[in-house]
Amino acid sequence: MSTVLIGKPAPDFSAQSTFGEISLERCLGRGVIIYFYPKDNTPGCTTETQDFRDLHDAFLAISCVVIGVSRDSLKSHENFSKKLALPFPLIADTDETVCNTYGVMKLKQMYGKQVRGIERSTFLIDARGKLVQAWRGLKVPGHVQEVLQAARSLT
Repeated sequence: MSTVLIGKPAPDFSAQSTFGEISLERCLGRGVIIYFYPKDNTPGCTTETQDFRDLHDAFLAISCVVIGVSRDSLKSHENFSKKLALPFPLIADTDETVCNTYGVMKLKQMYGKQVRGIERSTFLIDARGKLVQAWRGLKVPGHVQEVLQAARSLT
């Protein structure tokens, strides 16, 4: 597991997404929002993804790209993306490489049992690749608006 530190270069990654191969390096020159969510088609994840979709034009207006990441398969992501008409890529991190790079895999309680899963997290990276802000273990309501406000401070 990598240590992701505010003010330091964000870890690069390369992974398959609904938009093809994607990497942090290819996104540099723009702000980058990477959000990690537990599972496609679940209530909180769907709401969070819809919120990013609904504010996507506002992120583009300040030269920020949005990338979603979960452990779901590319096929699952393609269906989820189509269902929600997403204008941004979803990374299929089935082997947890990107999740482990950003340190979002955690032991969680689910129905009284301990399970290993993604801690809902978002990372804001500036145009030079420096990590500016991180939100971990967050609650969905109001989160994407908060990320947009923080992203506006990059310009």
